[in-house]
This record gives sequence, structure tokens and C-alpha cells, in this order.
Amino acid sequence: GKEEIECKAIADDAEAELNVALPALQKAMAEVEKLDKSAISEIKAYKSPPKQVETVLAAVMILFGNKTDWTTAKKVLGEANFLQSIKGYDKDNVSATIMKKIKGYVSHADFKPEAVGAVSKAAGALCTWVHAIYIYASVAKEVAPKRARLKGAQESLAVKQASLQKAQEELAEVTAKVNRLKQKYDDSVGEKNRLRAEADQMELLLDRADKLVKGLAGENERWRASIGQLQNEIGRSLGDALVAAAFLSYAGPFDTQYRSNLVGGWLSAVREQQLPSTENFTFASFCALPTDVRQWNIQGLPADNFSTENGAISVRCSRWPLMIDPQNQANKWVRKMEESQLHIVDLKSKDMLRKIENGIVYGLPVLLQDVLEELDPALEPVLAKALIKVGNREVLRLGDKELDYNKDFKLYITTKLANPHYTPEVSTKTTIINFAVKQQGLEAQLLGIVVQKEQPTLERQKADLTLRVAAGKQKLVDLEDEILRLLSEAEGSLLENETLVDTLQQSKLTSDEVTRQLNEAEETEIKIDAKREEFRPAAIRSSIAYFVLDDMGRVDPMYQFSLDASPKNITGTERCRQINVAHTLSVYQYTCRGLFERDKLLFALQLCLRIMTSENKVPKQEFDFLCYGGAGIERADQRPNPCPEWIDAGAWDNITALDSIPACMGIASAFEQGQRDWRAWFTSSEPEETPLPGKSTSKRHNGIDTNQATGKTR
Repeated sequence: GKEEIECKAIADDAEAELNVALPALQKAMAEVEKLDKSAISEIKAYKSPPKQVETVLAAVMILFGNKTDWTTAKKVLGEANFLQSIKGYDKDNVSATIMKKIKGYVSHADFKPEAVGAVSKAAGALCTWVHAIYIYASVAKEVAPKRARLKGAQESLAVKQASLQKAQEELAEVTAKVNRLKQKYDDSVGEKNRLRAEADQMELLLDRADKLVKGLAGENERWRASIGQLQNEIGRSLGDALVAAAFLSYAGPFDTQYRSNLVGGWLSAVREQQLPSTENFTFASFCALPTDVRQWNIQGLPADNFSTENGAISVRCSRWPLMIDPQNQANKWVRKMEESQLHIVDLKSKDMLRKIENGIVYGLPVLLQDVLEELDPALEPVLAKALIKVGNREVLRLGDKELDYNKDFKLYITTKLANPHYTPEVSTKTTIINFAVKQQGLEAQLLGIVVQKEQPTLERQKADLTLRVAAGKQKLVDLEDEILRLLSEAEGSLLENETLVDTLQQSKLTSDEVTRQLNEAEETEIKIDAKREEFRPAAIRSSIAYFVLDDMGRVDPMYQFSLDASPKNITGTERCRQINVAHTLSVYQYTCRGLFERDKLLFALQLCLRIMTSENKVPKQEFDFLCYGGAGIERADQRPNPCPEWIDAGAWDNITALDSIPACMGIASAFEQGQRDWRAWFTSSEPEETPLPGKSTSKRHNGIDTNQATGKTR
């Protein structure tokens, strides 16, 4: 502290003053060190010493407090410890009296070490010693108060340092005690934090355990349901796969009704063999995912079940699809589906084979369009997929070239022929698919268009739900795979696996969301189906109108109408009846622009009769008889002609066909029983004005009478 600084200052000051005298003292002591007994004996040998020597020894005697005479000096010099007395002289305690006496000597001009040393070296050394003692004592006298103060300060400092030491010891003891308490406190806080962290961890693990139990419970329920559903599907897969394979192989060329009959027959055969199968089996749902079907619809494939089946056959068949496509629907769908990568060729293209070769090598899709009933023989290896294994390569020999076969290569073949007859060789190398629109299929397509225009919100909602449900189901599958992977790779406690718990939680939320979306989809489907049925008459009318237009090609080959060119339904605020009226008028006016005058009445009659037939205002059997007569009747089962001499075979075919119609039943037996009356009616000049013979006159129904039976004969 302060005292310590003051003590150091006093000590430094005294030390500085003493340092002035110390060099002389040290020099004198060095000279004294050179003295020995022989040097002292030299001085003692003087009986009457020189004055300088006597003066030096007198000064030495004064310093030792003896008499200054030579006798005393010789006696002192003779003492054995004289040199030791010189060397150990108490220079710090020279009295003032001695100093006063010595001052008289040292101040004398002759009392110089050099002068004395010239007489006696020993005396010169003693002279130097006297001078040094005098100088040192003089300085020490001045330094003494400072030393006293230093001593007092040091004593005071020692007391205070002792007190400080004691205080520091007490402080150290207190500090140690505080440190022990602090350590105890820190240990307690650490234990508290550890317990709190452990409690938080236990709470977290408890929360995870709750989520894990609930998540696994939810997954357990869903997995059990999935297992049950999959087991049922696996159990039914044998029959379903068998029917689907048969459908894929054989049903492509046929229309909707014939396909339904085939599937019904196959399902009956499967069940007769006691093979399990789905009750309401449909090929489209078995072989196509809802998301794929939705994408096909976006790409231009009609949304009816017949077109969906065709799309599934096209992408699933192992042979190249050959599509019967008079309305060009398949062609447009393939173009949109494959887009920019598609190479389009026909049999007349100069670079047909080159583009097919590029498709084979680079795995690109190729559309071979507008083929006829015979295909280019150069395509035989491509159609037959005549691949040759060369090492690790698959090679296809096309002409004189060996092409590396890329498995991504696709070949689509389309024809605009409505009813082609392909050879068995072509049929076995391709999968023939009938894309030709029939009335029932067109009705389904038009129904979807009408509903989409009348209720676009419902249709969009259905499409969005279909995509979301499909995406949700895919996400569920991915989450299930991730859960199973995490469970299989888990080490230690499952509660430590946060990823597993979060995945289970996400899976449960996704499952609930998908379930909700499925329910919404079902409700939306019910609404859409109800709306569809409301507009079915409009779809029927539109379908009838198109096929009446199509039939006009039989009247004159010049009359060819595209499905796209047919007038579309008028929608908006008008409802079904108004739509039908407006659409029928639009079709009539549009078609009449391209008809000869003589054919307009025939077209109007056809359109009217078809509409009335669909509304059951004209019996279909009677309308078919009006159109086709007895064509196609089996003569082996026909009753014999009673009047072959005036009723030819064709007329009798008409009569027997008319006899099968309920309104005209019995007319054939009437000819057998009243031959003369019927002959008279037949030979009359105005048979259309003459009443029919017998009871047959009452056989009229909706303006169609039995005159048709004999019309061809006349």
C-alpha cells in the first residue's frame, strides 16, 4: 500500500546517499585486503616512524578509541586480530567525538594516501581506510535519520502487513467458504437444471409416446383395413387377372355392348370354375389408375367408359396398338399424349422407314396413321418385334440394317376405315382397338360435355378431387414405406426417433385428409351423376343427330360429316328441352346447306323417326321393318309360302318378318286362309285405297300398315 511505497522511497533515498560513500569504502577495503602480517610487521619495525606513518596510526588509534602515541600503536599493531578489526570495523556507529577528531587528520594536506603510500604502502592503505571510514561515517550520519524513519516505517509496515496477512487469511477463509457455498449452489442449480431437462425430456418422450401410440394405432387400423382389402383383392386377383387378360387380348375390336357380353360370359365361366373374382369387375378400373385416366382425358381421350377401356388397352397391350379410328379421336389423343417427341408418318411418306429407325434407336414414339387393310411388308420385323440377342444388346433387323433396340420405342397405328378386314397375320402381330364411336359411346361423351358446360364447377371440383385423392393416396404409400423403413432401422428406444414420430403424425393427418377427400369425391360424384341424368335426353338427341348425318353417306357418298364439324349443344340458361329444340334445329339447318334438294325431305324423315323411336313414340321393331323389311331372315325356320305363283320369295320374307311384329301378328296365316281375297287385293288397280281382306283391316298401328308386306312385289 501507501506505507510500503513510502518505505521503499526512504530506502531508495538512503541507498542512493550511501552509494556515494561505498565506492571509496570498497576501494579502501580492497587496499586493506592486500595487507598481511609482513606489512604490519614492517610498520612495527619502526623505532621512530616517519611523521606521515605516525599520523596515520594516530588516526587509526582514534577510530579504535586508543591513545595516539606510538607505543600504543605498536601494541595494537602487534595484536593478532588487528587486520580482522580493520576489516570488521563498525563503520555505522562512529561517534561524533571520533568524527570530530578524525576530521582534523583527514583535512590535513599531508594526510593523503598517495603521499603516505610513498613512505609506506601499509600506512598508505591504512590512510585510505581512514578516509573511507570518515566519508562513510559522515554519509551514514546524514542517512541515520532516514534509516530511523525507514526502520519505523518498516516496523509500521510489518504491523500492517501482519494485519493485512491476517485479514487476507480471514478473507481467504471467507472466500473459501463462499466458494464452497457457491459450488454447492452451482451443484444445486445444476441438479435442478438436470432435473428440469430430464422432466422436459420425459414430457417430450411422453408426448412422443402418446403420438407414437395414437399414430401406430391409426396406422394399425388403416393397415388392417388395407390388409383386408389387399387380401380380398389378392383373393379375387386370379379371376380378375384372367378376365382382364382375355379382355386385353380379344375385346379390342368390339363395341361396348359386345364387350359387356364378353365380360359377362367370361365372368360366368370364371365363377363356374369357382375362381374368385370381383362382383362388378370393370377392365378400366383394374388396368388404369384414376390419375392416368384423368391425364388421358386432359390429353383429348373422351371420358366415357368405352374410350377409357381403349386407352387402357393401348398402354397395356404387349403388341403394337392398331386403332380403328374413323372419327380421328385416337389420332388426336396420341398426338397430344406424346406431344413434341412424336414422329408422325404414313405409308406414303418417303422418310417413313427412316423415322421408324430413329424411333427404334433413340426410343421415340412413332404414329403410323391412315393405314389401309394391308401394311407395308417392310414393317414385318417391327410388328413382330423380331429381336435378336447379340451379347448384351438387343438388335432388330430392319431391311439391311441392324438397329440397337431401345425399349422406350412405341409404335401407334391408326386407320380411318370404319369396318376394315385385317388378315390373321396382322391381327396376331397387333392389338386391334375399336375407337369407332357408336351411338351409346357418343351419347356418353356428349353427356360429359353437356354436364361440363352446364355445371363446370362440379366438373372442376370432381377433377381436382380426383387429383388430390390420387396424390394423397400416393403420399400415404410413400409415408407407409418410410414408416416401415424407420421401424426396421430403429435402434434403441422408438421414442428417441423423432423422425418416426413426426412421420406417423403426418401419415395420420394425411390419412384423415384423404378420407375426407374421398367422402367429398363420393358426394360430388352423386351430384354429378344426378346432373348427368338430367341432361341425358340432350346427349341422346345429339347422338341421334350425328348418326343420322352419318347415315346420309349411304344416300350419297358425297355426304361426309366430321364429328368435330357437327354443331355443338347450346348451353347456358336454357335447360334440357330448350337445348334439344335449339340443337335439333341447328343440326337441320347446318346439314341442309350441304344436301341436294331431293334429299332434304329424306333427311328430315330420318331425323324425325330416329327421335321418335328414342322417345318410344315409334316402336323400334316397326321402324326397323320399315327401313330393312325382311332382310336377314332365316329361311330355314320360315313357314312355307302358300302362294309362290304370285308372291315371290322376297315378298314372303317381308310378310313373315311383319308377322313377328305384335301389331301385325297373324298376317302370314291370313294369307294361308284367304289366298283368293289377298290375290284380289294384290291385283287391284288401287290397292292403297282398297280395304285389306278379312280381319287384317284392323291391323294398323301408328300409320304403318300391311301394305308394306307386298310393296316390293308390286
